[in-house]
Amino acid sequence: MQQVKAKKALGQHFLTDLSIAERIADTLTEYRGLPVLEIGPGMGVLTQFLLQKGHDTHVIELDSESVTYLREHFPALEGRIIEGDFLHIPIEEYFAGDFPFCLIGNYPYNISSQIFFRVLDYRERIPFCSGMLQREVAKRLASPPGNKDYGILSVLLQAWYDVEYLFTVDEHVFNPPPKVKSGVIRLRRNVRQSLGCSETLFKQVVKTGFNQRRKTLRNSLRGLFGSDYDYADSIFSQRPEQLGVEEFISLTLRLEAHQG
Repeated sequence: MQQVKAKKALGQHFLTDLSIAERIADTLTEYRGLPVLEIGPGMGVLTQFLLQKGHDTHVIELDSESVTYLREHFPALEGRIIEGDFLHIPIEEYFAGDFPFCLIGNYPYNISSQIFFRVLDYRERIPFCSGMLQREVAKRLASPPGNKDYGILSVLLQAWYDVEYLFTVDEHVFNPPPKVKSGVIRLRRNVRQSLGCSETLFKQVVKTGFNQRRKTLRNSLRGLFGSDYDYADSIFSQRPEQLGVEEFISLTLRLEAHQG
């Protein structure tokens, strides 16, 4: 059987362990009634289990060689293969209206963070997302406050999703093996409908705080609040990784009030 050559420029590392692929597919069990979009299916090691388990499966693949392989080996995907880049495709054209869909994949390491920023843009359409990415990034997304892994994307994702780190995957089950371990995560949309503050300002507060994460918020947020603000509250003596989503919302509300 003709194999697809992994392309370094696309961050391709093909999973070869079928049991791990099936475990990832099984994360979708409770969402079986929703369409599924798989990012970067490659030669379909995960795709085959999605189809076997009865999921309404669509795939998006940038690599033309992989697209050709999928068309030849997975006739069930006829009309369901999107050749393109998930970061740039107009999702509305493929999943019309407001109908929700799930996201899954063995995500390319080189764009995994960007993928999850786009998930946030479509959070009202994506109630569930799971898959595999570099362990360091996976740990960061799921990290609670007070941990060195906790950062900007941790806060922004956890504002809208319950994020779980499920399990670690070793390097030797890929072809070619990556230089790092991988991690599988699961995101479930939480019940939050609104932050209760400006989302734009919330993002600015989070990013500004973490851009100088070694400083206390009294120092890192001075450019937003100004030098004349009263920083007596104990929250300003903390560093950004010590704050949860609700504390960042509280800071944003203070900034809104201060800006009038």
